[in-house]
Amino acid sequence: MPEISLIKGVLYDPSKVDASRVLAPPYDVISEDERVALEALDPHNVVRLILPRGDGDDKYRAAADLFHKWQAEGVLKRDARAAVYRYHQLFNLAELPGRNFVRRGLVAAVRIHAYDEKVILPHERTLRGPKEDRLKLMRATGAHFSQIFGLYRDPSRSADDAFARAEHRAPDLEGKTADGTLHRLWRVTDRESLAEIGKIISPLKVYIADGHHRYETMLALRDEIRAARGGTIGYRASSEFATFFLTNMSDPGLVVLPIHRLVHSLQDFDAEAFLAKLRGVFEVDLLSGGAKNITALKAHVHERGQSRPTFGVVLPGSDHAWLASLNHDPRLPVHKALAALDVTVLHGVVFERFLGIDREAQAKQTNLTYVKDTAEAVARVARGEAQAGFIMNPTRVDQVLHVADANETMPQKSTFFFPKIASGIVMNPISPDEDLDKAW
Repeated sequence: MPEISLIKGVLYDPSKVDASRVLAPPYDVISEDERVALEALDPHNVVRLILPRGDGDDKYRAAADLFHKWQAEGVLKRDARAAVYRYHQLFNLAELPGRNFVRRGLVAAVRIHAYDEKVILPHERTLRGPKEDRLKLMRATGAHFSQIFGLYRDPSRSADDAFARAEHRAPDLEGKTADGTLHRLWRVTDRESLAEIGKIISPLKVYIADGHHRYETMLALRDEIRAARGGTIGYRASSEFATFFLTNMSDPGLVVLPIHRLVHSLQDFDAEAFLAKLRGVFEVDLLSGGAKNITALKAHVHERGQSRPTFGVVLPGSDHAWLASLNHDPRLPVHKALAALDVTVLHGVVFERFLGIDREAQAKQTNLTYVKDTAEAVARVARGEAQAGFIMNPTRVDQVLHVADANETMPQKSTFFFPKIASGIVMNPISPDEDLDKAW
């Protein structure tokens, strides 16, 4: 079972900054325009730490200097008392107007384990480049600025009751990010609540929902520190732990959205020949005007996807769309937990067999672009930015668990848990010379 521990987080001081002006999304979803806008909001916006300016490796040293400077100024303050942090995200979805969502979880430290130890369970393959960049940042700053998003299974939602005392008072930090999400954070330090929370959470498995790159980077840094110290690291050294946001997979605010795929830059791509190949394995239905009616297109993909792997197809130069549903066993050499997933069938049959986009090309994104907004994906195909677009259903949480429990991984970008965790909501210094205060 995972070992979960309290931390002494570094938080923004709300008496000195407006949290709505200093929080940011995770680094890997911030465009250059968004980066500039975040920098303009406040000179202390966390984007200056997670995406520092500078040439080469100098930018990582600049982030470290800035992190220490803000603490010296009192803009950031480290808690003197170890805590777990109750974290709420309040949000709405355009797809479900009129409904208000609250995703609840906690921020804490979790002991790092290699995946083959089967304690922390992944579900997605990762890309190499982002891990190298994040390792340099963590190495220079000695801190985690963002959390890994983890899931645990508590159908009774007993842990929510244990946080009730904290939630009845005003949050210690509150701010809204540009996507409209309101973030609320409470410190939980009273021993009665901590004991109750620990009793519920500690025996449970932890599954990585989002942040595989960050977790693997924290693992790499841990191993690097161990090697530099000749393996003489204290068992409870903070560098032996990763910083997680943990949420219950039974939480009613847990939302997973789809990530669509665009194929581009293939030589000799022929749309009619491609559709003919699809018909050999899939039931392919024409959706007249489907590329112009996004709501109907999503509804068709959703309805058919309840019974078998399904995705929509849009092609440049056509107002129509096509609904492709698996019709024959493609005999993919994968575990049964993967075989029935839309993304596995799309990547294994369509991308690899039909289009020749192998695993290496998929990892490098040589011919693939990932788009989260359905209308944007269709519009980009219509503008000729892709040779074909694939409109996906979201991967269900139970599917994520089945894959992780089977020690398998899905193709990269298989899940989009919304909203993203705010960078800067809790920052956690890490050091081989500092032991964490208390384990449950």
